[in-house]
Amino acid sequence: MKRIYEYEDLQPVLEQMLEDKETGDVEFKSAAGGFPHSFWATYSSFANTDGGTIVFGVKEKDEQFYLDGLTEEKTRKYKKDFFNNEHNKEFVNIALLTENDVQTVLFEGVYILFFHIPRVDRSLRPVYCGLDPYTGTYRRDLEGDYHCSREEVNSMFADANLASPVDGKIIENFSKDDLDADSIKQYRRRFEQWNPDHVWNSLPEDKFLKKLNVFRRDRKTGQYGLTYAGLLMFGTYSAIMDYNPNFFPDYQEIVDPNDRWVNRICPDGNWESNLFQFYSRVLPILQNFLPKPFQLEGNQRKTETPAHVAVREALANALVHADYTENASLNIYKYPNKMVFSNPGIMLISLRQYYQGGESICRNKFLQTMFTFLGSAEKAGSGVDKIMRGWENLNWKRPYLVEKKRPNKVVLTLSMESLLDEQVREGLSKLYGDKITGIPQEQLMTLALAYTEEEITNERLQYALGMHKADITKMLGQLCKSHLLESFGRGRGTRYHVCGLNIGLPESNIGLPESNIGLPDPNIGLPESNIGLQDSNIGLKKKRYSKEEIRKLIIDYCYDWRTVEEIASYVGRKPMYIRDIVLPQLLDVIEKMYDVPHHPKQRYRTKQKEITE
Repeated sequence: MKRIYEYEDLQPVLEQMLEDKETGDVEFKSAAGGFPHSFWATYSSFANTDGGTIVFGVKEKDEQFYLDGLTEEKTRKYKKDFFNNEHNKEFVNIALLTENDVQTVLFEGVYILFFHIPRVDRSLRPVYCGLDPYTGTYRRDLEGDYHCSREEVNSMFADANLASPVDGKIIENFSKDDLDADSIKQYRRRFEQWNPDHVWNSLPEDKFLKKLNVFRRDRKTGQYGLTYAGLLMFGTYSAIMDYNPNFFPDYQEIVDPNDRWVNRICPDGNWESNLFQFYSRVLPILQNFLPKPFQLEGNQRKTETPAHVAVREALANALVHADYTENASLNIYKYPNKMVFSNPGIMLISLRQYYQGGESICRNKFLQTMFTFLGSAEKAGSGVDKIMRGWENLNWKRPYLVEKKRPNKVVLTLSMESLLDEQVREGLSKLYGDKITGIPQEQLMTLALAYTEEEITNERLQYALGMHKADITKMLGQLCKSHLLESFGRGRGTRYHVCGLNIGLPESNIGLPESNIGLPDPNIGLPESNIGLQDSNIGLKKKRYSKEEIRKLIIDYCYDWRTVEEIASYVGRKPMYIRDIVLPQLLDVIEKMYDVPHHPKQRYRTKQKEITE
């Protein structure tokens, strides 16, 4: 996606921002009373999450947007204040922005100031305001900035120092007596099967465990002992719990989302609940749900398909990328139509990097090595490719990744459904009848996703359809206007579902997307001139009315009750811009039909006094 300063004309970009509130990467701040105090918290939250843009000169009240009326002199002063304070540790610990990241634009006769905050590399986290990281570190969720807990801040510090990964730490007062002997023996058998010619096969057990870094010596301190990775992989459950009471790997098979699980594997005292045993029990169950076509390789039947490899990779990735310091459990869910892999922690790379592949940054490097010798969790960054390839091979809906907050979790959903199979088509036909006959393919696929996943978002569709978010916004508006979809929520929380179904999602549906970020950047391959614009006509209208001209046109046009859409079409602007920017400034001369916020049948009319005068 282009940065703000890369656009030659920022006015249509600002219009787009004002109209498109289905985004978490833009924050409007009123600056009429001075440099906003909350700026540095948002600076921190954007930097520690996925980056974003802070806009001075626009304020939000009651879900409506108003211009502050900033002067050129004020914006110049704010820029100067920002660059002075950005290099002051009392304000923020890291200076991230250059002159190119701060831009001023003249809009509707007033000035607007843009600050583009980049997502920082995990090695620079946490970015915090003030002198204390524990009181000044923020992240971003659907509701805005939130203050990070001490545990989250500590996790960021640990992730920043992956040269000394947490799972490589030598833990005191633990020994080989805290390991499960059967787990070690089973692992060695699996190791030999996957690596029949490996020189480690002939080593005695103690040397073998040392090669795996189950035991290691710290070169700085000279300390020798059991590593945290070794304890997690092979430890007895009681020993693991002594060191980490939050450890709880959990697999649930759920047939009816409204009912409890029908099969569960979790620490229940019947087995040594370490990572190796959990992996060994859960993997064959998940793979058993996959189709097994008859294929021969040589004279042997090949039972492992690309989909089997994908599931093995997804499970191993969840185990090796988990942040076991988080106060959250590791969950694997099997539903009738999907598999969900949910591990505690935050992403160490951006979602774009994740889906591009080829870049491997692992939180638990020693665990990663242990699983690599079992054919999983390769260090080449090819795991995502294997997962995608396996699902494409079955023509199932594309897997997608979500980052959740509070508690921090990374959730991978592998749908086991074709996007437009016969059952889905029949369901849509029963709901809509002839209304869906002949509609464009992207609209039909959108309805199919809403039908099968129960709710969708703009971002989810970006990754499923490969369309730009502005085009999706326009399409979703058309589907809602045609009463095929209903929207609920506003701003970053906007969701869409099939009209009339009144769907409420049970808590057990952990794999359903919230922000649904997590597939390749939808702008890749799109012409740069279209990026960030809602349609190709923005800024290219035959007549671009001034603010005062728009005011007069609306007053004259609304001699009778008019909808926002009718007014917008008449003056050649977007409905959201008219509703949220223009009409609130005309309430002295324009009246509402319904004195209720967001009434679905809202109309506007010029006050009779104005007409008679």
